[in-house]
Amino acid sequence: MSIRLSLVMVSALLGACEQSSRLPEFELQGVTMGTMFSVKLIALRDEVSTDALGEQIRDRLDGIDQIMSTYIAQSELSLFNAIESTDWHEVSLELCTAVEQTLEISKATDGAFDVTVGPLVNLWGFGPDDVIAAPPDQARLDAALSTVGFESLQARCSTPALRKAKQEIQVDLSGWAKGYAVDELALLLNENHITDYLVEVGGELRARGLNAEQRKWAVAIEQPLVGVRRPQTVLRLTNYAVATSGDYRNFFEYQGQRFSHTIDGRTGWPVSHDLAAVTIVDRSAAYADAMATALLVLGPKSGPALAEKLEIAAFFLVRDEGGLFELTTSNFDGLNLR
Repeated sequence: MSIRLSLVMVSALLGACEQSSRLPEFELQGVTMGTMFSVKLIALRDEVSTDALGEQIRDRLDGIDQIMSTYIAQSELSLFNAIESTDWHEVSLELCTAVEQTLEISKATDGAFDVTVGPLVNLWGFGPDDVIAAPPDQARLDAALSTVGFESLQARCSTPALRKAKQEIQVDLSGWAKGYAVDELALLLNENHITDYLVEVGGELRARGLNAEQRKWAVAIEQPLVGVRRPQTVLRLTNYAVATSGDYRNFFEYQGQRFSHTIDGRTGWPVSHDLAAVTIVDRSAAYADAMATALLVLGPKSGPALAEKLEIAAFFLVRDEGGLFELTTSNFDGLNLR
């Protein structure tokens, strides 16, 4: 993984240093989990070493990848998935806690988010296996569905250990790990007494303090458009995390139909309703990441209903004949983010 450090001084670039109150902004960037990450830092103290901080960030992200990646054959998760046994298997506390928390979300959403959905994700060409050009036939879908079900996975983190009730069960943390990485980097920055930052991993974000203009951080929610990046609205927030799931970035087309990377583990098929995107605001980026996936799977009626029931701050973009319309939960409206 490479990390690039850049010092951003917008007011200086504009030739208005003396008249601007904009604070210096540093940015650390790199690659992790098959995507990009960014850490923006405001007005660092002189005693903070950006080289040392970059090394800490690199080590933490690499550590998470070595535990939770399904793309690394020797990661702890991949080794657990390869076990053909229904006995308890000792794992690290970090992996056990990750599975325990995602099982809680799986239960709370009745499987709309399912931490064992990996075989279906792979079958549809969105996992570490080869991509596909056409939908799988029903027989292969039925076979993959028989290996999915969060009820067949157990976590006992007092040991810590995991157990498969069916040996075919495969754990997939990809709908949670990016948000978790954001939370872990935020914790690292807090431990380094850094009070103003914006952390992003693959589009999941977490903000603390204020930006270089001494305002709340501006976070854009994009319109669900293919090949175009255009904001639908902009949120102003601090001390919150934001995660979005949508059907418009990762997909393939077959005979004029689009097949999204978001798979409903209950049916085996990609989502195909009119809910285009869901954004969650929460204290935890990991929770927001997973819950955004679950609510997108549930669709334009059941998604908002569950979000209200669970008191989630959620923003929905739904397609209709006239274009797009917005739905928000009462908790989202109560945060006064716009």
